[in-house]
Amino acid sequence: MTGSRAWLRSTAQFLACAALAFGLAAGGARANPVPAASAAKAPAPLDLNARVIPLGGKLDEPQAWAAYKSRFITADGRVIDTANGNISHSEGQGYGMLLAVAANDRATFDRIFGWTRANLMVRPDALMAWRFDPDKRPGISDTNNATDGDVLVAWALSEASRFWRDPAYSVEANRIAAAIAGEVMVKSSPFGPWLLPAVRGFNAPKQGGASILNLSYFVFPAFERLQKMAPEGNWQRLVDSGLALLRSSRFGPAHLPAEWESIKGDKLAPAPGFPAEFAYNALRIPLYMAFAGVGERADYQPFATLWDMNSGPLSVISLTSGTAIRSMGEPGYSAIAALVQCVVSGASFPNNVRVFYPLQNYYPATLQMLSLLAAHLRYPSCLRP
Repeated sequence: MTGSRAWLRSTAQFLACAALAFGLAAGGARANPVPAASAAKAPAPLDLNARVIPLGGKLDEPQAWAAYKSRFITADGRVIDTANGNISHSEGQGYGMLLAVAANDRATFDRIFGWTRANLMVRPDALMAWRFDPDKRPGISDTNNATDGDVLVAWALSEASRFWRDPAYSVEANRIAAAIAGEVMVKSSPFGPWLLPAVRGFNAPKQGGASILNLSYFVFPAFERLQKMAPEGNWQRLVDSGLALLRSSRFGPAHLPAEWESIKGDKLAPAPGFPAEFAYNALRIPLYMAFAGVGERADYQPFATLWDMNSGPLSVISLTSGTAIRSMGEPGYSAIAALVQCVVSGASFPNNVRVFYPLQNYYPATLQMLSLLAAHLRYPSCLRP
């Protein structure tokens, strides 16, 4: 991964979207707002023994899943990034596997993982090559991994093992989780353990004494599951350290984290050589927090302040000026804003993000599915009529 996936997202163009009234699971996307009196409360700090919610079978609306599969998953199990030349990457494969478990679609899950194993698991350490380009031979030109993709695939396998009661998935999850713990988990820092974005290219010797951090790679809802898969990793402490890093990553007038940050001791800053922006990667941070039910109201507040649901589409934010510099026009992005407002104030999901829009690109469509699923699992009052 010699480049930044922050820039891959910049090619996404808004497609004219025809709203299809596809809800998510029982209590999923419905048309009427929730009364203020039934507002969801802000989440309490995570209790890893009590708050984990299994995903298996919780996405039981077949039309929404069928539309997603039809647009983004090939017959052989490759999840395509429609905004980036129809490439595939470990992140997308992991997201597809998670949604397949939630939809109780084992056949699709096995196809996605089968393609992943055959095409991305080409490294000797059980991690995955991060990118596959169908228009090039070989399809993989960079065997570096992307840690978030590895985490997502391992998490999906652990959920599948539990839901379908198949220990073979658990064996695979253990291999990947153990490799993450051994290859990219920094065991200690002033903040606690943290995750390098990849095996190569982001550690301190390559960066003049500072390492490179991407907070959106802290997939909070995965960590309890991976603690069971690979207990040699310090997964449970990653929740606390991720929140501590976030609280020290309030840059510029908007007090937002950067897409890519430098970390040296207890000092964090927007990483040199990367745009000083809050953009397509970093907007996943509050999604993962809300999905896991972690953090305090103050941790969500800068995102809630930024994402006033009456202010139109989300935007890329310059950390220097605190102002919008590019629009994220596709509707799936706004689903994260709705989730954050739900967590902070109990606000109901607006009608325009309760409906799944399959004609947008892969990334915002996936974020919309995950946001609605998270709301259904943890904050159902924000979706009730």
